[in-house]
Amino acid sequence: MAWRYMTLRGKRVLARCDPAGELETGSDGRVEIRYRPGDRKAYRAAKRNLKAADETIFEDAHCVESSPQDETPRKTTAKRTKPKVTDVTPPSKPVGDEILAYTDGACTGNPGPCGLGVVMLYGDTQRELSEYLGDGTNNIGELTAILRAAEAVHDKTKRVRIFTDSKYSIGVLTKGWKAKKNKELIIKTRAVLATLENVELFYVPGHAGVALNEVADQLAVAAVTARTSSGWTEAP
Repeated sequence: MAWRYMTLRGKRVLARCDPAGELETGSDGRVEIRYRPGDRKAYRAAKRNLKAADETIFEDAHCVESSPQDETPRKTTAKRTKPKVTDVTPPSKPVGDEILAYTDGACTGNPGPCGLGVVMLYGDTQRELSEYLGDGTNNIGELTAILRAAEAVHDKTKRVRIFTDSKYSIGVLTKGWKAKKNKELIIKTRAVLATLENVELFYVPGHAGVALNEVADQLAVAAVTARTSSGWTEAP
């Protein structure tokens, strides 16, 4: 899912949309809106009352997650459909011989200079990647980070858990979301993931104090800031 700016009775709001910018309605026929990106209180509005204010599309993480108690009461009891978010506690160490990966993308301007960061853990080893991708979008950075993690797995039989703060990436890679952009990258990433016999993707909230996600973010930001790539390095 994604967000775009609309106007509602003269007020500028953020409205829920798909990655192509089409407004998404729930089972009650209304669109989820927020008055500010940091609002945890979710409101609902009729699609006909929303007018386009900006063509820029923001990924799902642009707005914080709403809390059930913060949603305004609705007359209907129908549940709102949205991508399921895993409740797995983000691990800091691999279990047994599994491989853990935390991935992130960064972009200045969106589109603009973009990069990625990956942290991979297996056994007692932690490897990190900071890669500059040139001009692109945040979604390209997020997808390519997942691709790099999958490409780095040499033993295809091992369990691999990949954590990302991009619901867009999880949606287009595992939930059948239709995407008008990044089609070749999505196809390639799916193909590489398919070579792994036991791989799972999980959502982890960004900038929420998850240590390894923060490291991946720092690696991505460093690539964009320095306009350079480090290659895979082993953390001390």
